[in-house]
Amino acid sequence: MAELALHDYVRTLMNDVQSLAENEGASIPTTFTRRVLEQLEEAGVIANTHVAYHQEHGVVVYGFGVSEDRATLDLYTTEYDLAQGQPGADRLTKSDTAKAYRRLLAFLRKCGSIRNNHPETTAVHELCEGVEKALTSAAKIRLFLFSNQVSTAGALPEPAEFDGIPVTHELWDVARLHRHETSGSLSEPIVVDFDPPLPCLSGESAEPNHSVTLAVLPGALLAQLYEEHRTRLLELNVRAFLQIRTGVNRGIRKTLLTEPARFLAYNNGITATASEADFVVDPEGNRLAIRRLTGIQVVNGGQTTATLHHVMKRDKADLSQVKVQMKLSLVEPEHLEEVVPLISLYSNTQNKVTLVDFSSNHKFHVSFERVSRTLLAPATADSGQETRWFYERARGQYAEEEAKNTSLADKRKFRALHPTKQRFSKADLAKYMNSWNGFPHLVSRGAQKNFNEFMTLVKRTPPVVDAAFCQRAIAMALLFKAVDSVAKDHEAGSHKALVTAYTMARLCSATDQRIDLDRIWLDQCVTPALVAAVDDLCPLVMEKIIVPGKHVTEWAKSSTCWEDVSGLEWEVPEELSSELLARPIEFTEDTSEAEDQRLADVRAIGAEEWETLGEWASQTRNLEPSERQLATVIATRLRTGGDITATQATQALQVHEAAISIGFSPAVI
Repeated sequence: MAELALHDYVRTLMNDVQSLAENEGASIPTTFTRRVLEQLEEAGVIANTHVAYHQEHGVVVYGFGVSEDRATLDLYTTEYDLAQGQPGADRLTKSDTAKAYRRLLAFLRKCGSIRNNHPETTAVHELCEGVEKALTSAAKIRLFLFSNQVSTAGALPEPAEFDGIPVTHELWDVARLHRHETSGSLSEPIVVDFDPPLPCLSGESAEPNHSVTLAVLPGALLAQLYEEHRTRLLELNVRAFLQIRTGVNRGIRKTLLTEPARFLAYNNGITATASEADFVVDPEGNRLAIRRLTGIQVVNGGQTTATLHHVMKRDKADLSQVKVQMKLSLVEPEHLEEVVPLISLYSNTQNKVTLVDFSSNHKFHVSFERVSRTLLAPATADSGQETRWFYERARGQYAEEEAKNTSLADKRKFRALHPTKQRFSKADLAKYMNSWNGFPHLVSRGAQKNFNEFMTLVKRTPPVVDAAFCQRAIAMALLFKAVDSVAKDHEAGSHKALVTAYTMARLCSATDQRIDLDRIWLDQCVTPALVAAVDDLCPLVMEKIIVPGKHVTEWAKSSTCWEDVSGLEWEVPEELSSELLARPIEFTEDTSEAEDQRLADVRAIGAEEWETLGEWASQTRNLEPSERQLATVIATRLRTGGDITATQATQALQVHEAAISIGFSPAVI
């Protein structure tokens, strides 16, 4: 199936490139290059790209880019097989890639003379000029090779140097492009240099993403990494630090304080991943030590890492004798979301981990956490003060935040502001929302399965996670808790969780989801009329769920059970009916309205003005080469009806604004 999917991707890609090339009057390889650059720029892999093709003896280059901090110069080249139709038919060999990278380095050496041979207004002159300017501040050079072919194993050369500047190689063959487009990308990687290099024992594997290296880290270094990067170091970890209160963590701390030299013997160490590693090797190519790790993440051992930091900062302990075992797996970024959960699941023995933990870093949960932490719930008669609902995106976050308050008085303040009864997890949120949306049979299948189904729905129709969304979701929690209390009063017993989910779902369907969630949020409780309606409905639901001769738990998991409950005769009481909204509660789908507006603004400026801006920038030598070219690209796309990406629209408007601020006017040209 993977090969079929790749084949379909290649076919679609080549058709798109050919169509785009015909519309824009450009060569197919150049159009392919531009398409790949747009994709990678959208993902944040590269920035400030400038496409310009030049070929002469021993030189082939398709463009360059410069990082936002101007510390990295990128050069691009392309190997495009016009006859390619079946992945693997003609592979990109190690010899092919080596030749392509050599031609890029040859361009760097000849850049000055090439520039002198081309007029200032030409794309090649701008290419050379931009590269020479970037070289003055570059601390790193990356050579990118793009191809619509599949590369052979070991096609990448070793890192090199150019005039003392480190040179690395990036190969984006069609297989990697396919993986990238279907798996997304991650945030800026953490890079760690080891000086002197860290001795290691490496067990390479013929299977990709399974190369494992063993090493022993200085405890102080691991603590310092956590000090510098905090939870970013644990982004792919399945849980937050679970605090000193557990037996495991008390043991870690005790060992660090009383027997630091024995820490390596007593502790299981950490399991980490990295996307890249620079090794010291012997003449036979055996890995002896680690010079650098890129994209390092602690995927198991977050407790060990955070406890080391705790002991270093809070206890002021000397960690010079502490050593920590590290098992490192090299995993390509596009495989992290696939491989990391399995590494963590199989290697984790200190605390139980559930599959729910693995989605902690999904955009929905990150956004919900960020927004919900800014909300103050209105004061109630019981508390007399505003409080917060604490969304625990990763297990242990509540305890971690509470632990930051060292004094007893500060801890009391934290608990008063964040009552434990107002703490809820991802699984809880999925339970509340799926009950509201009429999926009690999914809720009845257990936290993990319900959560997985919930995430499927979220991905299918992503909501705008703003203050209103979070307040209404919390109102669903208040409603669920009220229904649960009624189910308890009706002695639902061991089936109370099932009865609660079904009763809430039936209530929401009967009211067409017109229950005033905003009022529940403001009152921080449900109305007496709502409680009375639930009290009337609950026993009817129980009769449909708790059926003689049926296994209640299994029965409740079926959609047939929900059909039976949905069909029971029950009318909304008049007292509740008078409180209902005129229309059902609706949640806005995330359609990226801001991006649409920026694209509309770009179109409103018009192709003619964008073209004029590009000509003005070339004549006046204002703006960067990539900015001048972007204006021309936008003009072409508008004339031909081509696609303009969200990133291009944003950058183009910035270029337009900058040009106007330094004197551009459409009437000038």
